[in-house]
Amino acid sequence: MQTDELIAELAGNAGRQESGFVLPLWAAVVISPLLAFAVFMPLLGPRANFLTSFGALRFDMKFVTTGLLAITALGVLVALARPARPWRRLATMLVVPVAVLVAAVAVELVVVPQQLWETRALGENARNCLIAIPTMGAPVLALFLFALSRQAPTRPALSGGIAGLAAAGISAIFYAAHCPDDSPLFVAIWYPLATLVLVTVGALAGSRLLRW
Repeated sequence: MQTDELIAELAGNAGRQESGFVLPLWAAVVISPLLAFAVFMPLLGPRANFLTSFGALRFDMKFVTTGLLAITALGVLVALARPARPWRRLATMLVVPVAVLVAAVAVELVVVPQQLWETRALGENARNCLIAIPTMGAPVLALFLFALSRQAPTRPALSGGIAGLAAAGISAIFYAAHCPDDSPLFVAIWYPLATLVLVTVGALAGSRLLRW
């Protein structure tokens, strides 16, 4: 028997021996945006000019970058959930949202006068961003960790960190609908800092909760 096959069989046996409620990872993925939305609406809600803002490039780019982050991180998370699944190639796709954001920042630096760079980067809602994204992402991260605990990830800390990254991507999509700061300079500074909170918490929690 191949080593990968043995690991997969042992993981399957462990899963069959697990008692209690089992939440499939695919179900957690489906539920996660609904959970983030349930926190988002009473906490923040969309900004007043949400609908009329569509079509503005800076506004739209926020959803492109956060959406790409959520999709790529979820793909890596699903691959990490079970042994013997290739995840490294999928992990390279995480460079896509980063590249898109870097390109948007480069364009912003070209079209915006230098004296406005600092104002655009600091924005008006940096503190809200650092609080709101982790707050909305926390229940999503908990959902992912619960689902992963019924799987068989062989890299607990990494799996938890990617779960935090996916949770941050999902919550950032909703926060983008509220945040009045649309500049890529703002997004490139404060969104990653808020994301780092969930990634760190996820990695620490995963290292403890996802061992088998």
